[in-house]
Amino acid sequence: MIRRMASDFDVGKALKLVRERIENAKQKRSKSLPQIEPRLVAVSKTKPVSMVLEAYNHGQRYFGENYVNELYEKSTSEEILGQCPDIRWHFIGHLQKSNVKKLLKVPNLHVIETLDNEKLAQMLNSSWEKMQKEIRLKIMVQINTSAEESKHGCEPSQSIPLVSYLQKQCPCLDFVGLMTIGAYYSDPALGINPDFQALRKCRDEVCQALGLKTEDVELSMGMSHDFENAIEEGSTNVRVGSTIFGARSFPNDSSSSNSEQSAITDKV
Repeated sequence: MIRRMASDFDVGKALKLVRERIENAKQKRSKSLPQIEPRLVAVSKTKPVSMVLEAYNHGQRYFGENYVNELYEKSTSEEILGQCPDIRWHFIGHLQKSNVKKLLKVPNLHVIETLDNEKLAQMLNSSWEKMQKEIRLKIMVQINTSAEESKHGCEPSQSIPLVSYLQKQCPCLDFVGLMTIGAYYSDPALGINPDFQALRKCRDEVCQALGLKTEDVELSMGMSHDFENAIEEGSTNVRVGSTIFGARSFPNDSSSSNSEQSAITDKV
């Protein structure tokens, strides 16, 4: 169930500061990289509808959720449907095949950022086709750039075959970019984040192999702790949560499984 408690966190002020930081980071981006305006995705997981409404009322339109059930409940709430006609939802969590049909029923679903295998691609393609949508479903391919067992995503070496499969076998899906979560890299002063570097390399290889333009393939990388560095390194899509909505609290954090999940997902 979506939490509906009030919050003293000033979402509007936080959004303003994040946008200023994005603009400053954009000015530092190398001119050799595609000069695409970075998209800010406000990650609202575990946060109440009231905070989504507050962000929307301050001009935010793109929102990200990690869990299908929470996304479906928020997106179909009377408040969101009635007050946020231009909202655009990004699904940024691991997608299980059993949740595909429910996810595709989300109103204003803008993009699924976490596709990582051909079977899931085929299921999304066939399910979207059955829904007889007029537009193709936007898809990003998730790459496990850090090779961590706790992270989902295909290996970098599989990025070309998977994108090729999407293009040739999934006519209802629209490949728009690559995404990574990456390892927690806390000090940009140490140099280029290896995960950002790896995702850029994947894009270069995919574009060269499949004849795509670099500026047509987005890079979704960067979260609350490193989104500025990500933008400088070419990110076109940053996923920022706690910096906008405040720290999260997860139920039953004391259990080992939930503690691990919090460690993985609360870096956004």
